Amino acid sequence: MALLKKKDRFVFNTHTLAYEKAVIGWGTRIFRFIAFMVAALVFSLGISTIYYKFFDSPKEKVLKAELNEMQDQYYILNQEVDRLSSVLDGLRYRDGNIYRVMFEADPIDKDVWQAGSGGVNKYRYLEKFDNGDLMKDIATKVDRLKKQMVIQSKSYDDIADLIKNKEKMLISIPSVQPILNKKLERMASGYGWRVDPVYKIQKFHEGMDFTCSVGTEVHVTGDGVVEAVNFSFRGYGNEIVVNHGYGYRTRYAHLSKFKVRSGQKVTRGEVIGNTGNTGKSTGPHLHYEVLKNGSAVNPVYFYYNDLKDADFEKMLEISNNPGQTLD
Repeated sequence: MALLKKKDRFVFNTHTLAYEKAVIGWGTRIFRFIAFMVAALVFSLGISTIYYKFFDSPKEKVLKAELNEMQDQYYILNQEVDRLSSVLDGLRYRDGNIYRVMFEADPIDKDVWQAGSGGVNKYRYLEKFDNGDLMKDIATKVDRLKKQMVIQSKSYDDIADLIKNKEKMLISIPSVQPILNKKLERMASGYGWRVDPVYKIQKFHEGMDFTCSVGTEVHVTGDGVVEAVNFSFRGYGNEIVVNHGYGYRTRYAHLSKFKVRSGQKVTRGEVIGNTGNTGKSTGPHLHYEVLKNGSAVNPVYFYYNDLKDADFEKMLEISNNPGQTLD
């Protein structure tokens, strides 16, 4: 009788009514092996899928940590860009409201300052990233910041040039009275709405009238170049116009004599003519105007080299006299 092995299998034969040793062929063995491997593979994939769905692999953990760190850095960078932008806005404010006011220069144009850099598709390549919107926002801010820094740097260069020319500017801007008037007794009419002496209607008087006798010396109120010497029997009569640069001009009207010629350089205090009663004038006087960028401004505010505070207040009160003018 043959010895039995543990791995031997027996099946009941219904025909012989006896247990017989089962014989497993190679085809069955191979099929079972393949079935086992497929089941094991499916099981492994299932386990792996479930695991990776709820748990990160070491590599993914590293990548996620790097991504979180990158996001933190972007937020920090964004805050730093905003801070620098705020600082630059402060520099621009002082530039436009302090430095340029001192030198009477126009501030940086707001549209120029706020203009962006590049076209709308410049940052399209960033859209493929998970944090593309944040990256685009920072890139836009950085580009604008760089552009504004260039603009501000150029502005400071301009201010540096203005500082170099400040002395020349200060002696050029009209800042004294056109005739000797220490006791302020020669003021007749100031700047503003006044009664016209000829037409007896309200007209805007664009200068100041100083009463004086014919022949009183007229002094130029700032360094400049004589732009015009005009003879006329109407309007301003005989007049001199001086260009002081920096947007300033002065007019001296109703003169009797000229002591300068067109194109001549003059210095503050120099005698350029004599008062008279020419043109549309109802009595001997000097009509004096200050023009800034082509528009008349109130001359009373340009006597700061001539008047002390108390005298200035008195001059201001006299110039506001609503009576009629002399021209």
